[in-house]
Amino acid sequence: MSDALQQARHHFSQGIEAVEAGRLAEAEQQFAQALHFAPDRPSILTNLGVVRVRLGRCAEALPLLERAAGQETDNLEAWVHLGMARAALGQLAAALGAFDHALAQRADIAQAWVHRGSALRELGRHPEAAASFERAIALGADDDLVRYYLASVRSGESPAAPPRAYVQDLFDGYADGFEAHLQSLDYQAHRQLVQGLLARCAPPWQGVLDLGCGTGWVGRELRRAAPGPSCGTVTGIDLSSRMLAQARALGGYDELLQADIGEWLAQAPGAGARWQIAFAADVFIYVGAIDAVLRDLRACLRPGGWLAFSVEALADAEGDFRVRPSLRYAHSEAYIRRLAGAHGWQVQAIEHGPIRNDQREPVAGMYAFLQSAGTP
Repeated sequence: MSDALQQARHHFSQGIEAVEAGRLAEAEQQFAQALHFAPDRPSILTNLGVVRVRLGRCAEALPLLERAAGQETDNLEAWVHLGMARAALGQLAAALGAFDHALAQRADIAQAWVHRGSALRELGRHPEAAASFERAIALGADDDLVRYYLASVRSGESPAAPPRAYVQDLFDGYADGFEAHLQSLDYQAHRQLVQGLLARCAPPWQGVLDLGCGTGWVGRELRRAAPGPSCGTVTGIDLSSRMLAQARALGGYDELLQADIGEWLAQAPGAGARWQIAFAADVFIYVGAIDAVLRDLRACLRPGGWLAFSVEALADAEGDFRVRPSLRYAHSEAYIRRLAGAHGWQVQAIEHGPIRNDQREPVAGMYAFLQSAGTP
């Protein structure tokens, strides 16, 4: 055995150990070293490509997986991850081809059916996507997650909320490019909510609560529009630790808490309410049923407190809320008004207008301004 091949095998073995221990960055380094000594080995190409897909670096993974799949047409791991890389890069038709190639050889790969369904969903081929998701469920894929995907492409009742792990993973993975992405979408919910509330309730305010604060767009808009101590203490809450790290670095908050907003609100003591104002900008699109949020939030605010939030608009005839193929929820105005009345809120205004762009088209939304039905 040549020295180069011995070196390749050593680094490959170290890479496998690192993968099994969850040390993906180390695994990538080891596989890259192995590839240096054995540039054409499909096993090395595959493992390095898979690790880069898992690290979210699909553009770098793509040529490796294409080489591995081209050399071994029966390399199912390479073909499935090639489909995943292509899908992440927006090459949906090519991704579908990779998944179909893998499934033609072995039809019981549950995750391949999940990813195939997701590609079909994004292509707008919803009946086919539903069939793929149903096949994945039958093969033992994550039931809660795949049923959430299934609801997005099939008419009927939507789940009350997405799986918590889905939301946390989504935004942890989204954090690094979140600021630039929102700018590219002409995102405006934060500005519309802050300006709309300023027009209805002039500062100074006795504390602001930003639910689902993300990287902190509301907090920074508040500091710009109402500088100094006008807002009181500004507290941000978010499930994603990586989003909170961005918000902390960019400023705008006196306090940042990592928590699920529903769980946190249910435990927050109403008697010690610290906030006069609450915002939820583009948050309920990842919540679904907001009955408990409106009930518990009112107890956390001072008497006469305000809530300003945005949602994607759903026609009243379509029901209360529905998860859409975008995997985001839309809510109806009738639902918001009914919940407000049930939980002691006065609807001061519901304004219709775009929230952001999607596929270069404006997303129809609503901006709701509710006031607690109490004496300030």
